[in-house]
Amino acid sequence: MSSFCLLLSVWLLPGCGSKEPSSNDPGQTNPGSRQKPAGSKGIIGLSVLTLTNPFFKEIGDCLAAEAGKHGYQVVTVSGEFDVARQQNQVKDFIVKKAVAIVLTPCDSKAIGPAIEEANAAGIPVFTADIACLAPKAKVVSHIATDNYGGGKEAAQAVIEALGTSGGKVAILHHKLVESCLLRVQGFREVIDRYNTNRATGKIDIVTELPGGGSKDQSFKTTEDLLQAHPDLAGIFAINDPSALGARAALEKAGKTGIKLVGFDGQPEGRQAIKDGKIYADPVQFPDRIGVETMRLIVKHFAGETVPTQLLIPTGLYRKADADKDPALGK
Repeated sequence: MSSFCLLLSVWLLPGCGSKEPSSNDPGQTNPGSRQKPAGSKGIIGLSVLTLTNPFFKEIGDCLAAEAGKHGYQVVTVSGEFDVARQQNQVKDFIVKKAVAIVLTPCDSKAIGPAIEEANAAGIPVFTADIACLAPKAKVVSHIATDNYGGGKEAAQAVIEALGTSGGKVAILHHKLVESCLLRVQGFREVIDRYNTNRATGKIDIVTELPGGGSKDQSFKTTEDLLQAHPDLAGIFAINDPSALGARAALEKAGKTGIKLVGFDGQPEGRQAIKDGKIYADPVQFPDRIGVETMRLIVKHFAGETVPTQLLIPTGLYRKADADKDPALGK
C-alpha cells in the first residue's frame, strides 16, 4: 500500500474520544478519580510529555477509548516538559493504586527513579512514544513510532528538496527525549551515506541547536541560527511545533527559500505542507500508539508474553499527499 493510501485509511477512521473527566490544570488528576470507579477493573495512570501538543492528546484519547472497551479507566495528566512534576504524578498514581502506569517521559533518563518506585510497588510500567533510558528502571513494553526509520525518511526528504545543489543544513533538536535522539541518528546516517564519494552537491550538517520541541523556542533558535549561518539551505526540525516555529522565523527574516522538513504529520503541519511552507514530514500514527499500548496492557494482565518493544513505521508525506488529503482545507 502506498504511504498516502495508508495515511488516508487512518485519517478516515473516527476520532478516539476520551470520556474521562478533565482538569483545568493539565498536570493535576481529577479528584473524583481517587476511588476505583464503580464497575471498573481499575485505574490506568497516563502521564504525557505535554498536552499542548495534539500528538500526545491523541495518544491519550485513543488509549482511554480502548481501555474503556476492556473495563478500565484512564486518568491522564501532563508533565509539561517538567520531569520533577512527572515524577510526582507517578507517585500519585502509586498512591491511587493504579493497576498500570503509562509514561511518555519528559526526560528519558531522569524519569528512572520514579519508574523504580512503581516497580517496587508492583505496578507494571509501559512507555509510549518516548522510551526510558535509565538502566535500573523496568518497563514491560515500549510502544512507539519507528523514530530511527522516520529520521531516515526525513533525510531522504531533505536530499530530495535540495536536489543536486546540496548545501548547509541545521537540525533543531530536543536531546532530552529518546525519540528525538533516534530521529537525528537516522537522519545523520542517511546524510553521511549520501555524501560518501560525492565531490559536489554535498549536504553539510553545520549545527544542532535546541528547539525544545516547541514553537516559541524553535522560533528564537532559528533567528539565532540565521544570524550564524545566513547561507543556510535547509532545516530538519524534530517535530511539527519546532518546524512551525522555524517557519515563522524564516518568514520574518524573508528566508522562505530555505527548505524545511518536520516530523509528526499533525493537522497544522500537514496544512503547512499543503501551503508549501514545509517540504515534507515523516508522519506518525498516535492513534495506533494509544490503541496498541492498551492492547499490550490487556495481554500482560492476561499473563501473555508481550514484546519489549513495538515499533510503528512512519510514512513520508509531501505536498502531493496534502493536496489529496480530505482532512485539510483548500
